[in-house]
Amino acid sequence: MTEPMKAEEQNGPRPLRFTIAEFAGSVGDFGTILPIVLGVALVCEVNLAQIFLFFALWYVISGVYYRLPIPIEPLKAVGAIAIAEGLTTGEIAGAGMIIGVIFLALGCCGSMTWLRDRIPVSVIRGVQAGLALVLIRTSLGFLESDPLFAGISIAVVVLFFLAALRWKVNDVSALVVLAIGIGAGIITAGIPQISMIPLPTLVLPDVADLVYAGLYLVPPQFPLTLTNAILATSLLTLDLFKTDVPPDRLSRTIGVMNLVSVPFGGFPMCHGAGGLAAQHRFGARTGGANVIAGAIFLGFALFFASPESLALIPLGVFGGLLIFAAVELGKHSLKTDSYLVTGVIAVLALLVNITVGFVVGLLLAYALRAWKKKE
Repeated sequence: MTEPMKAEEQNGPRPLRFTIAEFAGSVGDFGTILPIVLGVALVCEVNLAQIFLFFALWYVISGVYYRLPIPIEPLKAVGAIAIAEGLTTGEIAGAGMIIGVIFLALGCCGSMTWLRDRIPVSVIRGVQAGLALVLIRTSLGFLESDPLFAGISIAVVVLFFLAALRWKVNDVSALVVLAIGIGAGIITAGIPQISMIPLPTLVLPDVADLVYAGLYLVPPQFPLTLTNAILATSLLTLDLFKTDVPPDRLSRTIGVMNLVSVPFGGFPMCHGAGGLAAQHRFGARTGGANVIAGAIFLGFALFFASPESLALIPLGVFGGLLIFAAVELGKHSLKTDSYLVTGVIAVLALLVNITVGFVVGLLLAYALRAWKKKE
């Protein structure tokens, strides 16, 4: 006797919706994406239009493939090091290609499912909590540099939240906040000129680029991608949508999109639990939100192809969005089976980095498990 089919299989693929709520949710993760991409474009010799073009492409593909608002984000560790040290295009491409090969291989051989079954839930929740604290710290920097628009953004989000509770109004606060920011930038600096997107050029790292990327970029990025972009995102799809997105599937798409995009000027990309929480918080429920986000990124590639143009959006807008994305992610991190392990990881992620928090938390979780067995 065959096993009963899952609801998704019985009813067909989840439909894509293009409602105002999906539109609002589509920009929920922009507060994470744009500061990193802008920072890299300001410091490194990369083509911002091509980076946005590949974000547009993969947002659409992700939405159609997963039928859920599975986000596309820049690799955060690579982005942070690129901004701090001004990496070359070859070094950035080398990191993306190595990450692509690793996660495509791991996803194809079922290693992510194997890892998920052996990494305690409290560790994954700790990564979520740590990322929430890091997002809050980042948002405070934006709040301090631009308190006016940060205050406006927070006020808009709170008002929509209260209106949604009282009158069941659709929470389109993220959309309103972004519109206010763009409008303010246009008023002060004028409408940016449309520009043609240059044809992608082949960027192939040499041996020195690959060695540098393998030694200094991939090690800090790997555990972050493993935990936040894959395991935590897979777990969060169950929390938010009651849908199982296998970690091996997420690993394969991360591998493919890096191997396809990075050699042609795209920035290394992944998924992310923070982005998923943010998009859901502001209304995204289907892959339609991703398709809309892809269209917006295509617009950025056409109209905001220079860092100066993108800088029209006040930093306070990003800060306001980040705070509520962090709260949403932190809320789900409380669904842990060990507050001690989750708390230790969160604190270490904030004070040191997520990699250290993950390793220490994993050791602590297994030590506690062994201690309980002896009792």
